[in-house]
Amino acid sequence: MTKVKVIRGDITKLEADAIVNAANNSLLGGGGVDGAIHRAAGPELLAECKTLKGCNTGDAKLTKGHNLPARFVIHTVGPVWRGGKNNENKLLASCYCKSLEVAEKNNLESIAFPNISTGIYGFPKDIAVVIAINEVNKFLKNSKVIKNIIFICFDEENYKLYESELAKYRYAQ
Repeated sequence: MTKVKVIRGDITKLEADAIVNAANNSLLGGGGVDGAIHRAAGPELLAECKTLKGCNTGDAKLTKGHNLPARFVIHTVGPVWRGGKNNENKLLASCYCKSLEVAEKNNLESIAFPNISTGIYGFPKDIAVVIAINEVNKFLKNSKVIKNIIFICFDEENYKLYESELAKYRYAQ
């Protein structure tokens, strides 16, 4: 059985096969989680990202982890919240699904997600957590590779939302 859990902490310090970067379309670094991951990984990450030629919203691409404890970084571009009438929910769901597909395709057993789109992109946290956990739950029904999924929250508000939503499911903690 796959273990799914939520923790509070810094994603750049987490040991996992892959951490997910809440990136912008250029993949060339930015603020929040994206900036922190780029700083911690070192300039080699930026150099590798330049070869990827960006990423569409809702999609995901893989790079090495470079100076991070994680072996790989899965970069995904979440939607900017524009009131919920511009496919934001579908695009956010796609971020989780595509990231999990990349992990599975590359035989990565552990993956850690930040709170995609809930920072500067303004996605409502309470809606985002339901989407994230629903997508993970749907994906795990057919997954044969992924053994550990971690939702890592930098702030207490997201942590409590994830903790509450995960309590509705039966996962080995």
